[in-house]
Amino acid sequence: MASPPLSIPALAQKIQTEADAYKFLEELRWGDQPVCPHCGSVRKPYFLKPRNGTSRKTRTGTESQRRVWKCADCRKQFSVLTGTVFHGSKIPVRTWLFVIFEMCSSKNGVAAREIERKYGVDMKSAWFMLHRIREAMRREPMAGLLSGRVVADETWIGGKPSNRHGHRRGQGGQGQTDKTPVMALVCHETGEVHAESIPNVTGATLGRVLRERVDPAKTHLQTDASQSYSKVGADFASHETVDHSTGEYVRGIVSTNTAENFFSQLKRSLDGTHHHVSRAHLDRYLVEFTFRHSTRKLSDTERLQLMLRRLGLRRLVYQQAG
Repeated sequence: MASPPLSIPALAQKIQTEADAYKFLEELRWGDQPVCPHCGSVRKPYFLKPRNGTSRKTRTGTESQRRVWKCADCRKQFSVLTGTVFHGSKIPVRTWLFVIFEMCSSKNGVAAREIERKYGVDMKSAWFMLHRIREAMRREPMAGLLSGRVVADETWIGGKPSNRHGHRRGQGGQGQTDKTPVMALVCHETGEVHAESIPNVTGATLGRVLRERVDPAKTHLQTDASQSYSKVGADFASHETVDHSTGEYVRGIVSTNTAENFFSQLKRSLDGTHHHVSRAHLDRYLVEFTFRHSTRKLSDTERLQLMLRRLGLRRLVYQQAG
């Protein structure tokens, strides 16, 4: 049964206080039973403080609504934030939840400057928040290899050297461009997408990505006619191509259109929302867009729940993000 729809007004009504935000996050992440992040125990823990479930006084005398549990097995204290991307953050959980919901529901993404303006956090904090959320969206490789009918294609992300200031023109890499190649794999059956930046588009590089993310014995690979796929394609159950150089883009069920559709949305969003993405951080943005594309048939509520279930033991410190 589909989850009830969630909107920003509905979310604001549900989490009116910081204590409400903690309870809401506990419900989405744990359900009815808290799980100790230290030892994994699901035995009923002790709810330490605040005793009334709303607020408590800290050692400095300030009011805190942070809900703290104590494991019945390892005896360590924890909260729903322990070991997650929220860990150590001074930003209210209520603000985090609003920003996460916007990230999950905004098709074109959200810029750090927009979060800074709307939620009253400084620019560095907003930027770091969004990178932490992208880290939580990441799909683990152990979740399973892609199989079935899989489309593979590449594109290039970045500006043209001719658009740069005069003294910097002609400073690009191969072919006088400093664009970054990106490879995408799209599964027809599940709609799941994997995308990552790559150093080049040689057969060795494309083959490495395919072998890491796809089960060759169970996959019917579809690509364009690039020779880079010819060798690795022999390892798959089948390998069919369309030849763009002759104007062939679809032949029966064979095409690369699903990957090109993903690239089209990705480029429009990067240009319109973020304007510029550095090569160093491009993969985190790709994680964000592949997460939303892979879950595009879910409701905003279901997408939010899925992302929050991926929070466990994922931390990102500022030195890593920078």
